[in-house]
Parts: sequence; structure tokens; C-alpha cells
Amino acid sequence: MQTKGWGVIGASTIARQYMIRAINAQPDSRVVAILSGSEQRARTLADEFDVPRTYVDLDAFLGDPDLDVVYVSSTNERHKAETIAAARAGRHVLCEKPLALNLADAQAMIRACQEADVVMGTNHHLRNAATHRQLRKMLKGGAIGKPLAARVFHAVSLPENLQTWRINNPEAGGGVILDITVHDTDTLRFILGEEVCEVTAMQAAQGMGTDGVEDAVMGVMRFESGLLAQFHDGFTIGHAGTGLEIHGIHGSLIAEDVMTQRPVGRVYLQSDDERFEFTPPKREDLYTRAVRHFNRAVDGDGTPSATAEDGLRSLAVALAVREAARTGRCTKVQYG
Repeated sequence: MQTKGWGVIGASTIARQYMIRAINAQPDSRVVAILSGSEQRARTLADEFDVPRTYVDLDAFLGDPDLDVVYVSSTNERHKAETIAAARAGRHVLCEKPLALNLADAQAMIRACQEADVVMGTNHHLRNAATHRQLRKMLKGGAIGKPLAARVFHAVSLPENLQTWRINNPEAGGGVILDITVHDTDTLRFILGEEVCEVTAMQAAQGMGTDGVEDAVMGVMRFESGLLAQFHDGFTIGHAGTGLEIHGIHGSLIAEDVMTQRPVGRVYLQSDDERFEFTPPKREDLYTRAVRHFNRAVDGDGTPSATAEDGLRSLAVALAVREAARTGRCTKVQYG
């Protein structure tokens, strides 16, 4: 088994808390290099995980002879340039969400990876949750009949160490819509197996967002089948769990504590006056599963858990939500 050398762009919290461990947990991959604009941050992260090399220059990083895959975890406005450069250097790319700040940039990233014949994926971790895969299976199996409506509660308290560009830098893609609503979109698309057609929304700054950055949003997505999905995303809600519900003509699927980075949560089937709890398949770290599937895709075995196209579509919906909140009008989702 040939070991894949992974390089991390951005000494981010997600890289430190989840991704480097997930990469190193695979028998066929290892983080060999870290790139950061701060040599100190890169060195600190490298020392923590015994990563052999650090860089502050993108070209030098991409020229590392042991590099096969690049994980892009920099701020959102940098994703396009770094992904395209990695693709042109022949490196496979797993990019954080949102892929970019607009559809044209995301499309350029995807095109560059296609032209270079490298694998590109989006780090939408939630679809790797055992709970969400259980919901998808039950829905496809007809557990609740035709689905009519859905609700997502993904309003959390943003940890203090993340209260930086996410709450005060619109140029970097800050705000709850590009940070969390993209995840709601991908999760619903994955479970329901259909696309969002139009959205309506209202946003607010409720004590954390500054400089025009929203920290709360509520809205409704209309899917192709006519299903309506209500969502509430926020950075300022510290005393409630997360959840997802799907309501059909014969029953409801209720999932509690599932919009989280941890492999936790419960899934129930509610029918008439009875509620049954279903045990999801074996739980595992969401990011570990994502890396495993990405490595397989690099080997020619299937696709990443979330493809580049999945990232493009979640971005398109998030941009429509921003436009709907800005204008106060129902907005059609533009995918192309």
C-alpha cells in the first residue's frame, strides 16, 4: 500500500482538532507538510503532530516531492487561488466549504481540477455521520411515505477561538450563511436526494456579528418535489441542541443532536402515538470517514463523500439565501 503524502494549507482550528488526526489515522496517508502565512503557527502545528516540513510560500509547498494531496483549510477568499495552483501542480484537492465566495470562482476551481485530471472533493463532514446515513436509508425505504416538510435547527454558540474572521470579515466570507447554511443544504440534499429550487430568508446580527456580518438566519428552502425545509442557523444560541426532522404522509423522522462534528445523536421514527428509536450503523469520526473515501477516490475507487459538484450546489443555495435575506424576496437558486 503506497502512502499518500497530504499537505495542509492553513493552520486552522479544523485542521488541528480534526483533519490532521483523520489523515494520519488512515493506513495509506500521512501529513507531510503544512503551509501557513505565519511561520510560527505552521511550526507550532507541525510540532504537535510530528509533521516533518513547514512552508510559508505556496510554490515551495506545492513543489514538495512527497506531496500527493492538498487539504485547503484557509479562509474562504483564498480557496480559489490555492485550489487552482494545487491542481496545476498535479495535486489532488480536498477543499473546505464554502468552495469560494461566488459560483464563477467555484466553477473555475472545478474546471482546473478536471483539466489536471486530479480528484477534487468538498469537506462537507455531516453527510459522513451515521445518523444522516440512517435517515437517508430510512427515507429511501419508505419509512414515512412521501416526505412533505423538513426542519433543521443548527443554531449554536460559536466557540471563542473561532470568533475571528467568521464574525467580522465579509471579504473573507464571514457570516453564518456561508459557514453553517451550506452544511444544512448539503445535509438535506444528501438525505432527500433532490435539489433546492428557491429560498426565502431573513438575517440578523444578534450580538456577535459586526461590520455587516450576520450571525443569525432563518428561512425556507423549496425542493424540486415541493417539499419545504425550514432552517435556523446561528452563532449566538448557547442553550439548545441541534436537530433535523423530516415529516411525511405516514410518519416523521426525528433526529436529535445530529448537526455536530461529533459522531453522536439519536434517530426516531414517530408514527401516530408511537415513537421508535433506531440504532444507526457503526459510528465513527466524521472526518476520518471523509478522508478514507477521499483516499479511495484518489486510488480510482469511487468518489469523495462530498464531491466538488456537491460543494458547488451547497454554495449556490447559500448565495441564494444571502440574496433573499438582502432583498426580502423569494430567490431562485442559480446553479450555473
